Amino acid sequence: MTSTQELESVSTKIQRIAELAKRHPDRSFVSLSHHIDLHWLWEAYERIRKDGAPGIDGVTAEAYEQDLLSHLQRLLEAVKSGSYKAPPVRRVWIAKADGNKTRPIGIPTLEDKILQRAVVMILEAIYEQDFLEVSYGFRPNRSAHQALDTVWTGLSRMGGGWVLEIDIKSYFDRMDHSHLRRFLERRVRDGVLRWLIDKWLKAGVLEDGQLSYREEGTPQGGVVSPILANLYLHHVLDTWFEGEVKPRLVGASSLVRYADDAVLMFANEADARKVLAVLPKRFARFGLELHPTKTRLVHFIPPTNRKEGEQGTFDLLGFTHYWGKSRRGLWVIKRKTAGDRLSRSLKRIKHWCRRHRHDRLKEQHEALSRKLKGHYAYYGIVGNRPALFRFREEAVRIWVKWLGRRSQRPLTWATAAKILHAHPLPDPRPWRASIA
Repeated sequence: MTSTQELESVSTKIQRIAELAKRHPDRSFVSLSHHIDLHWLWEAYERIRKDGAPGIDGVTAEAYEQDLLSHLQRLLEAVKSGSYKAPPVRRVWIAKADGNKTRPIGIPTLEDKILQRAVVMILEAIYEQDFLEVSYGFRPNRSAHQALDTVWTGLSRMGGGWVLEIDIKSYFDRMDHSHLRRFLERRVRDGVLRWLIDKWLKAGVLEDGQLSYREEGTPQGGVVSPILANLYLHHVLDTWFEGEVKPRLVGASSLVRYADDAVLMFANEADARKVLAVLPKRFARFGLELHPTKTRLVHFIPPTNRKEGEQGTFDLLGFTHYWGKSRRGLWVIKRKTAGDRLSRSLKRIKHWCRRHRHDRLKEQHEALSRKLKGHYAYYGIVGNRPALFRFREEAVRIWVKWLGRRSQRPLTWATAAKILHAHPLPDPRPWRASIA
């Protein structure tokens, strides 16, 4: 089924859609769904995660693959005939960045993930031609580290300035469906695609056996949710700031957005305060609300130039940005793991060690090593080594503590030292060094 020629055919179709969208930036596409055939669905299946939790039907990728071709054929026929029904998503709650609160996430069925990915493949081809350079979240060949690089470079060139941190209250739960539909209509008028998206927006949510329906928002966890969220803020924030606001400002300014996390940077204080004043009104117009305390304006300049009592740091994507001295004694912008992210990561290590304290030492060591390497891979940027070593130190302490609770006999430090010598947890390394 998945011959190289067939997969190239899907790739060629995606490229053609992208080229048309690029050549005709004002065109609204009315015929797109015909691209979704058996080969397209097969490619969509290849692109989804296979290890995710199952939806309400309990079907796993392993079970689905037993008769994959028949399942995909049946799914395609349901879409073409109009008999497809979007099943409810299973809602679970996961910890937020502060470690004290939780947020909901929706888990679609495997078939829903496949069909959503198939639609995203089309939407992505179109909207990647429209989305601006300022957005980095959930886009091909873009990452959080690139967003951080851009912020660091921009503020370094300006020598600091005024940073407006933007925090949107419950963004994924509050996107207005009527506005979203209008945004979609500017580029996508294909009836089948719009019908499918509407079904996912209106799909029920199953939690603790109770089924409910939402009138706004899109559940985090759905494959189609990130691109819809990007589309919404593309119109609400990105194009508005770049096209209408920025040309009217006096000094230099820039925007960096990763999904619903964003910062605005200004060289001029008056510009920053004007935007801060109008931003809540702009968001309210589209049914969104800025968090009153987490949305704040920071005078981000070296400490020697700040007024007494001014807070000169801000957080973005898990990093606290601050001013520190370089080896040559110059003030430079540095980053370290944000305190709430460090606490949350250590809390997860603690919970894992408690649940798995009776596993074999080798298995514990392998699992913890993977967790530490994953942490280093994201937080391992230049200047953040102290926070990485602190994380490892605390992780070792937590592991030893729960190893000591495997039995009634106390674990001596001598025995613990032997265990750590035989099963050393990985040291932090300069996993990334792209930011000087």
